[in-house]
Amino acid sequence: MSLYQLTGNTVIVTGGSSGIGLACVEQLLECGAYVAFCGRNAERLYSAEASLRSRFPQARMLAQVCDVLDADSVKAFALASSAVLGPARVLINNAGQGRVSTFSDTSDEAWSEELNLKFFSVINPVRAFMAQLESQPGAAIVCVNSLLANQPEPHMVATSAARAGLKNLVRSMAVEFAPKDIRVNGILIGLVESGQWRRRFDGREERELNWSQWTAQLALRKQIPLGRLGLPSEAAQAILFLASPLSAYTTGSHIDVSGGLSRYA
Repeated sequence: MSLYQLTGNTVIVTGGSSGIGLACVEQLLECGAYVAFCGRNAERLYSAEASLRSRFPQARMLAQVCDVLDADSVKAFALASSAVLGPARVLINNAGQGRVSTFSDTSDEAWSEELNLKFFSVINPVRAFMAQLESQPGAAIVCVNSLLANQPEPHMVATSAARAGLKNLVRSMAVEFAPKDIRVNGILIGLVESGQWRRRFDGREERELNWSQWTAQLALRKQIPLGRLGLPSEAAQAILFLASPLSAYTTGSHIDVSGGLSRYA
């Protein structure tokens, strides 16, 4: 039996074609879970699937293009995953991105887009998979959130506000779903290596710096005590803990995965 005790359980990962989501899929397959994952970009999604199938030829998995902001698309994904892998016991909500803007330069449309993304990327999957989760003992929902939920940044005002709302939503769902034997938790990430940071690195002015040097300087500027960016695999490990029976007495909580960047105890 694997450490996370998820062997033979069906786990859903949204935003699973890259970054933290893909790291979750990899670790879940390693521990013998059945995994259905989705993403909006078909090319990136099926490229990830091909790589995973070559590494895990015996694994049971499903990759499906899905827009988590489209309720019908998520319902179709839920039906397909249940038919192929069986009812879901775990739902990992990972879709989302950050918006750089201040209060003065955030338009009404941008506010609506950001709030819609952060809330309905969770609401739609939870609704679509709720009946499956209710049918499974010890079911779990895990939401990937940001440290911005606790300490907002003025240059990311809309994202910070939406992230705080998502943290509150996790707590509300945890209380409401507890009688259904469904736990709801989240993680708060700081700066984690991603395609976004890689693109900023590619456009850097300090051309003499390699990736390790550049990210070390970034961590210093951001005052990250551990002196580096986090790895997607490190965030995934925290997610799998919350998804697994190892955290059976934990709900409505968040794990800080920020390298000490949090200013709150």
